[in-house]
Amino acid sequence: MRKNYVKLPLLIAALYFGGDLHAQSTQDTVTKENKIEEVVVIGYGTQKKVDLTSAITTVKAADIVKTPSGQATQALQGKVAGVQIIANGSPGEAPKMNIRGVHSINGNNQPLYVVDGLFVDNIEFLNPNDIQDFTILKDASASAIYGVLAANGVVVITTKGGSYNRKPKLTYDTYYGTQYANNVIKMANAEQYTNFALESGSQFEIDAIGAAIARFGRSRTNPNLPNVNTDWYKEALRIAPIQSHSLSVDGGSEKVAYSLGGNFFTQDGILNMKNSYERFNIRAKIDAKATSWLNVGTTINYTRGEKYDDEGSAWQQIYYAVPIMPVYDPLFTDATVKPYADAQVLGYRGHDNPFSLMDNVDKLGIQKSLNFNAYAEISILPKELTFKTTLSYNNRNISERLMELPYYVNSFGNGFQRTLAQSSITRNNATYEDYIWDNTITWNKTLGDHDFTLLAGTSYADQSYKFMSMKGFFYEGSPFSRDNESTWYINNASPDGRITSEGQPYRYYRTSYFGRLSYKFKDRYIAYATLRNEGSNKFPNQKTINLPAFGLGWVVSEESFLKDVSWINLLKFRAGWGRLANDAINANRANTPFAVNTVFADTYVSAFQFTTYKDDVRREFTEETNVGLSSEFLGRRLTLEADYFIKDTKSMVIPVQPIVGSEVSYKNVGTMRNKGFEISAGWRDKVGENWGYSINGNFSQIKNEITDLNGQAFIARGSGDFPQRLVVGQAMDSFYGYDVIGVYQNQAEINADPTAVYANTNQGAGTVKPGYFKYRDLNGDGKIDDSDRMYLGSPVPTYYYGGSLGVNYKNWDLSVAFYGQGGNKILNRNRAEVIRTTGRNIDADFAINRWHGEGTTNEYVSSEGYRQSWNNQKLSKFWLQDGDFFRVQNIQLGYTLKANDIPEMRFTLTADRPFMWTKSKNLMNPEVANDGVNLDVYPTPSVVSVGYSIKF
Repeated sequence: MRKNYVKLPLLIAALYFGGDLHAQSTQDTVTKENKIEEVVVIGYGTQKKVDLTSAITTVKAADIVKTPSGQATQALQGKVAGVQIIANGSPGEAPKMNIRGVHSINGNNQPLYVVDGLFVDNIEFLNPNDIQDFTILKDASASAIYGVLAANGVVVITTKGGSYNRKPKLTYDTYYGTQYANNVIKMANAEQYTNFALESGSQFEIDAIGAAIARFGRSRTNPNLPNVNTDWYKEALRIAPIQSHSLSVDGGSEKVAYSLGGNFFTQDGILNMKNSYERFNIRAKIDAKATSWLNVGTTINYTRGEKYDDEGSAWQQIYYAVPIMPVYDPLFTDATVKPYADAQVLGYRGHDNPFSLMDNVDKLGIQKSLNFNAYAEISILPKELTFKTTLSYNNRNISERLMELPYYVNSFGNGFQRTLAQSSITRNNATYEDYIWDNTITWNKTLGDHDFTLLAGTSYADQSYKFMSMKGFFYEGSPFSRDNESTWYINNASPDGRITSEGQPYRYYRTSYFGRLSYKFKDRYIAYATLRNEGSNKFPNQKTINLPAFGLGWVVSEESFLKDVSWINLLKFRAGWGRLANDAINANRANTPFAVNTVFADTYVSAFQFTTYKDDVRREFTEETNVGLSSEFLGRRLTLEADYFIKDTKSMVIPVQPIVGSEVSYKNVGTMRNKGFEISAGWRDKVGENWGYSINGNFSQIKNEITDLNGQAFIARGSGDFPQRLVVGQAMDSFYGYDVIGVYQNQAEINADPTAVYANTNQGAGTVKPGYFKYRDLNGDGKIDDSDRMYLGSPVPTYYYGGSLGVNYKNWDLSVAFYGQGGNKILNRNRAEVIRTTGRNIDADFAINRWHGEGTTNEYVSSEGYRQSWNNQKLSKFWLQDGDFFRVQNIQLGYTLKANDIPEMRFTLTADRPFMWTKSKNLMNPEVANDGVNLDVYPTPSVVSVGYSIKF
């Protein structure tokens, strides 16, 4: 049985999504003279919270461990204003994080993670229980000091450490839970599908129903139906376990503080195949007072993760598989490994049985990470002048073994099989390695009412990547056996057909110089400025760049005219500006020649042809202005944070059409803007001696807009059948298609519409019939063509929000958190794939609400219309779904047992993501990638878990 994870005892408030609103403990009375001493992490140092001029939010450990997940980032969802986290349900898959929008169309949009001074691009190696807090640096004035790695924001993570002069404390945390799919799409059952097929008017569809009856028999309840009614989602999904076990010990002597820990985490996927994730990690964090003037320390983390990946294309097959076919067909008596039913036998074009894919692949990936960070800090002048040197090393090795295993079912048509010669093994090995050596000197000085902090530093980084891939196919007589895993090696594949690749290895160096000046006058006027000069070998035509930033703050509550206002504890206005640079984009492509052969005047001629593109790629720049308010009222029981920002991506890399030729070049000539506001609020209080409660919430509104494409009318994105565009004045990757204004109800309505008459006259009689879509004739020319397309919305959300409610009584506590987003569009690619082929299932919403006679609907086409090009070969509003959703993110009931004679224990019962409401009835998971396409999206499961922790 499973158990739970750590959860700090008294936690009056549940999940905060106001961020660090919970930093101060609840007090019945707090005087104005009490200063806020909370310290937060900033670039290469710390700062008192009251002195911040930037948009920075901190989330504490107690909020992180509520979410049963192997990925700590997922616990942030809904807790921080301005931060969108896109979760993925595949075991071991890291969520994606967008801080204040998407800033690049070709580069990386993920933030920099700084873990105890170690710079990484993901935190898959971290045990969530080891994290003390997250600090999110959201605006450029806070992030710019980190250089090019911070283009998309920074997440600073502090892990738990020991304490000097404290006896050892041993903590064990565990949880066990079950995962299940929520909001499962309801597909058409056998009766709905049969009715839909018979109404189609397609003899092909009608014959398939007859073939299913002939092969599987007639239903006893309705002889017009086949005796099969397969719910493919029910067959393909499963209840899956998830569990975690953590053991840590921390403490310290007079000279040494230490924290040691280990974690074992396992998670099975909800897709019913070999799909799981297992991770083991150990961590050590040691700080020591070597002398009165020297402190040293180190953090070491080793992680080994083993992941069996899902077969991504299975999600399409599950959606497409017809309900009139079973999973297995007993008539295939010669089948191996299993007698998978075959849709081709019924007359369909494809085999469309997801289990043949799911059962006959084995996608094993092993990732090993070693992270090391060591520092030495010298106090040159006590409490005034300090020098610190830090060396970080990060090594991540990913080894993959991807198997496509043989199977055989039948010999009908092309057969339903993967022969031995078609079966393959692929071996991939990737190694990421980087070193960073930072040196800083910090001077703190107080002169009367003036407080100064000056920091200067240098940084050197060495980053490399190597990749090797080999693929081989098996052959008759090979020692390979699908039943013997010890034979699954490249050496057992045919030597003649092996394919090798080294990918695109690289090695980049960066040398940086940076500084920061902080100034405060009378605890009320604050100024802050940073400058970083960074050089790199990645872009030879732009060797160095300068990244300035500054901030201003005014603590109004310290002014004499507010000093005596007892209900105002903090009122601060702040503003900042900063410049960021993104070098996580592809450098210039080399103009490489390739051989061409031809015959000229009866003579064989060999020559070379050169590519015609000419890239001129440099770093992208983002400039951001932020103004904000930080406040606390009524004895710090009420907190309020608000920010408004404008974030301009300049020198954005975009494709540029050539003057001559057809090959597109890439240049830094585009611009994009993200602007919006964020607000976070929280209230916490006590009622008597035993009761406490808290309410927290945040809301973010953001507008994304393409502002310049170097004179180009648009840049095509998406795919040919499902076009998206970049165009000035629209949000990124806006869908471009036709506006559906209804469904033709009768022939008279068709005869009265010039566009329908034109189509039936010029494109063939019957092009438009009752039950077909009616499109908006935008230009009024009496016909529907490309010029009638319009922008139908963008995949970029325009708002997101989160919140929590918490209550505690004595040793009991209950918390509820929620999260939501909206304003975006999602392309339901599964539904729209009828463009490519017929004979696939449809969702129940479509099957039930289809047009099947005058007046039945003005939204859905008929079964016949669904399969006709007038309706399904145009990207229209019909295929797009609203991305709005609201989800109860987490509910947790906890009890903390404290007594003098026994160790402290905590028990929790947690429901994670138990409920979600969406506008779209046929999207299992509205959290999709930045392109807004829902196709192979692994649904994020709901989890019910019990947990336990004990401290000795």
